[in-house]
Amino acid sequence: MTPRRLELVALPQIPTVERGDDVAGLVLDGLRRLRRRLKSGDVVVIAQKIVSKAEGRTVDLATVKPSARAKVLARKSDKDPRVVELILAESSEVLRVRSGLIVVAHRQGFVLANAGIDQSNVAADGTERALLLPRDPDASCRRLRKQLKVKAGADVAVIINDSVGRAWRLGTVGTALGAAGLPSLLDLRGMPDMFGRILRVTQVGLADQLASAASLVQGEAGEGTPIVLVRGFRRFAANQTAATLIRPKIEDLFR
Repeated sequence: MTPRRLELVALPQIPTVERGDDVAGLVLDGLRRLRRRLKSGDVVVIAQKIVSKAEGRTVDLATVKPSARAKVLARKSDKDPRVVELILAESSEVLRVRSGLIVVAHRQGFVLANAGIDQSNVAADGTERALLLPRDPDASCRRLRKQLKVKAGADVAVIINDSVGRAWRLGTVGTALGAAGLPSLLDLRGMPDMFGRILRVTQVGLADQLASAASLVQGEAGEGTPIVLVRGFRRFAANQTAATLIRPKIEDLFR
């Protein structure tokens, strides 16, 4: 059942994305440049940034008025109070504050730094802008999956990934913020190991593993390759969202 070989290809020449752009169309354009076509069973991994841009999640900081709470947290974190105001608006709970960092529980359930708000590679004209996460990454994945099925006739899975830090390790890792068309969390409990011992706790974050693998060829800076084709992974028996991967607060030992 486990694939012995995976092919990951970063699609070339993806243009700068603006509000209203057709992300599914960008996927197919990138494949055409490689003289390739989508096949049923493929996985398409798309960087959060271009989905957010296409969905109009860019905010001009000049339009943001910080609240009193945002100003207090801005002083504690040495951050722009306008950005802090956006962080608060996107979050359900502030967990930690230190210089340069505000760790929050995002309104979608993720625990991450600064509510995933980013200012890198956002505005080419020099204006001060911030980019928020998609309103509903799982819904975005379902929509993109449907569009690719209509446009290309292929039944594929779609993942929206982003670089996220972890409480117990240094460095960010590609993580699935949204998913559709695959089992995001593979439950192996009840299956035997090599020696017949029954697995009791093993659950595999497949969507996160694919998101992380795609990050290796996407890059993290100015590479301009935000879309990755993954071929060779064919376990689509269950269709789970990325929300399936969020650990319930009652089980979170870091909160």
